[in-house]
Amino acid sequence: MSQGQPRRDEQEPIKYGDIFGVHGDLADKPIAPQDAAMMQTAETAVLGQTQKGGPAATMQAAATWNERAGVVRHTEVSDAAGGQGVTVTETDVPGRRIITEAVGGQVVGQSVQPTPVQQGSTTSAITIGEALEATAQTMGDKPVDQSDAAAIQAAEVRATGVNVVTPGGLAATAQSAASYNAGIDKDDNKVKLRDILTGATAKLPADKAATRQDAEGVTTAELRNNPNMSTQPGGIAASVTAAARLNENMNI
Repeated sequence: MSQGQPRRDEQEPIKYGDIFGVHGDLADKPIAPQDAAMMQTAETAVLGQTQKGGPAATMQAAATWNERAGVVRHTEVSDAAGGQGVTVTETDVPGRRIITEAVGGQVVGQSVQPTPVQQGSTTSAITIGEALEATAQTMGDKPVDQSDAAAIQAAEVRATGVNVVTPGGLAATAQSAASYNAGIDKDDNKVKLRDILTGATAKLPADKAATRQDAEGVTTAELRNNPNMSTQPGGIAASVTAAARLNENMNI
């Protein structure tokens, strides 16, 4: 990962203990793609965006390496993250707040930031709209394709409770973007996910907390419209799934 690290065996996964000061079973767990997606969603929900050089970015880099090496699947989540949860919490002290990030109850990152003018609740459920906004942060450069458009439509239906595409809404815009991109050769000229999903919450006529059923619906839509029958790591389905898991772990 860093310049000082020795060359790794291609079959040896990057584990939590390799890059974080953790111990016990967690130290021996490979960092999985869905672990990183959960941390990205948690950071975005609490901090407004993922932090450069923070735990989420570090986990994403490690998970990407592990997936490319074939030692984890892109749908995989570790027992620690899936069972005990991924959390980002803030503790307010005069003039500043302490951000603590943890996986499976063990701290993987801590930082001190100035206290923002407006405080947000750390216990609020993560909505489908917020999960879509998280995708704009993590996969904003990805050109919109049919699987993205289908996932966005499923997310909009779940968020609004209305099984009709809203003219000019997220789903309609995403479908138009996917159709446009299909006729464009260069990715630089294609419409990107960030163009559609930035400010997604405000663009939805209604929103709701993400649940496991919502995640399943969005994942199914993304899978059915992907020629490889797979979901995009850090993409729409992954973000909604991560949000649903976090909500379950917070018992919301």
